[in-house]
Amino acid sequence: MNAFSRQRQSAAPAIRRLAAGLALALGLFCFVPAVLAQGFQSQAPFAVLLDSESGTVLYEKAADTLMAPASMAKLATVLVAFQDLASGRLTLDSEISISENAWRKGGAPSGGSTMFAVLNSRIKLSDLLQGIIVQSGNDAAIALAEAIAGDEATFGRVMTERVRALGLPKSSFRNATGMADPQQRVTARELALLADHIIKTYPELYRIFGQREFTWNKIRQQNRNPLLMMDIGADGLKTGNIDESGFGLVGSAVQNGQRLIVVVNGLKTARERANEARKLIEWGFRAFERRELFAAGETVGEASVYGGEKGRVALRSKGAVSLLMPRGGSERLAARIVYRGPLSVPVEEGAEVARLVVTRGEVKTLDIPLYAAESVQAGSLQSRALDALIEAATGWVRKALSRS
Repeated sequence: MNAFSRQRQSAAPAIRRLAAGLALALGLFCFVPAVLAQGFQSQAPFAVLLDSESGTVLYEKAADTLMAPASMAKLATVLVAFQDLASGRLTLDSEISISENAWRKGGAPSGGSTMFAVLNSRIKLSDLLQGIIVQSGNDAAIALAEAIAGDEATFGRVMTERVRALGLPKSSFRNATGMADPQQRVTARELALLADHIIKTYPELYRIFGQREFTWNKIRQQNRNPLLMMDIGADGLKTGNIDESGFGLVGSAVQNGQRLIVVVNGLKTARERANEARKLIEWGFRAFERRELFAAGETVGEASVYGGEKGRVALRSKGAVSLLMPRGGSERLAARIVYRGPLSVPVEEGAEVARLVVTRGEVKTLDIPLYAAESVQAGSLQSRALDALIEAATGWVRKALSRS
């Protein structure tokens, strides 16, 4: 081997690392064939249909646009209660006082949805939760907020903090009831993800959402969720309606072991709300089939590492990656690995370092975390110097893309 060949061979790893850095700076896209466009059109101004197991978004319309939640905000209200029950701060036997504020603003004198709690009475949390979930009682929601946070405004901040901690960055809450407030806004996508979290994390408490009726103060009221009265496998969650939101619903149904979560909002009548939600659910169960993209433990891709003993680290999901695809379709999926990179050492095995985002046209079909498949420690001085050179060469590309 002559000197020129040896020089080329020794430079090859550096060239490969530089090329990899440029490719990752520009973003990684892979295309998978065989998917159909959204073969359904909803009349709802805001809508999402989510497959719970895979996380696949089957349908979306203005899914990331902020909207008024009305009583669908009570999902965040009960989330706080469920979390406090799980932590031991509350028990189902905890007694909650019904203040004059809760009674006047949310009780019988208010004319709104109420569980008809008696002024200055004390109600067990187990009953109060039924009043919030089944009857959409504003009196119950306000009393719960006051018991946990002292007042509703503070409780609104707690609600916001709790959903942000779940990775829902857009939704903001100002009260426990869903009453009109210009700063209380959510998105359809985040409501679906919040519902999915409640279903998976608190299965015993979630059963309250499927309760058909609840009697309090000798007044029997039916659950306001119209899906529960249909033969579609529905078992929750929550309706909402105020002037600025229109009629909305977060619902869930199970058929043959598959759970779908639907969100619609902005409809003109309760009948339209029920019909649109039912049509979306029935279409979702009928029109899709499950396909596996990556097996459990299979490498999904790689992320670039800065200053490490290795220039890249393999990425994996926590389980198999699958999604639902329309039967017999032809449109392409686009998948990309998203992360802030290159990653800095040390990289710990199992750390969440990236996300796999799959889109179908305008629809963000899948968005799941990816984890480092191995640990990467700091590399030699020579390798760190080379990585510094690569970062200088590729950093301008990322900056240019971020401004585009």
